[in-house]
Amino acid sequence: MTERGIADTTQQRDTLSIGPSAMRWDKDRLIIDIEERDIRLGIPWRRRVKGQIILHPEMLNHRAFTLDPKGRHHWQAIAPRARIEVKMDAPQIAWKGSGYLDSNHGSEPIENGFKSWHWSRAHVAKQVAVIYEGTRRDGSEFASALRFDASGTPQEDELPLVAPLPLTWWGMSRQTRADRGHASVIKTWEDSPFYARTAVAARMYGEPVIAIQESISLNRLVNPVIQFMLPYKMPRET
Repeated sequence: MTERGIADTTQQRDTLSIGPSAMRWDKDRLIIDIEERDIRLGIPWRRRVKGQIILHPEMLNHRAFTLDPKGRHHWQAIAPRARIEVKMDAPQIAWKGSGYLDSNHGSEPIENGFKSWHWSRAHVAKQVAVIYEGTRRDGSEFASALRFDASGTPQEDELPLVAPLPLTWWGMSRQTRADRGHASVIKTWEDSPFYARTAVAARMYGEPVIAIQESISLNRLVNPVIQFMLPYKMPRET
């Protein structure tokens, strides 16, 4: 991933290009072509990352949700459930599995609207449960539980109890929702000073599930120390 300026970005109805990478809708599937240079702290060169991801939605949702009273931030689970095919040329690796596609968009930087949020997604029988909650910049809180049926239609449901998770190595706070307020960490996939992605085991709506959970601290993101560190993880090209 590389941060790029507006001159390196083009958007059409079914296509988005950012530098040499791009994604496009091809009939009923989303094709993502990746052409990047990876960077890691302590490695003096940028390793090539090249490949393709094909996402086949198993359900589609056309409804977006407003996350703040002024309507400046919106979220949409475009494909709550999908199949993916990943084929990478560099490094040479390939796999298939389940996937998900969503989108956040707004009229101001996301850190202007929020202090933090937590997100979780799980397959519950033939449905998909998505839980989105957080704290806005003004201190007010929001939380919703959505159940997507086989057609992708969302219905609001009762929020399960808060299930706290252990702090990450960076001391990030994270939580999900679960029956009886209990969930356990299977593996932490991404651990950074301001963002964490985790696989958790829990029960939701009476079903045992493996959920994907994300937590982000926008307060940490805007910290000058974190801003200084970011280019070592995600280089910037102007």
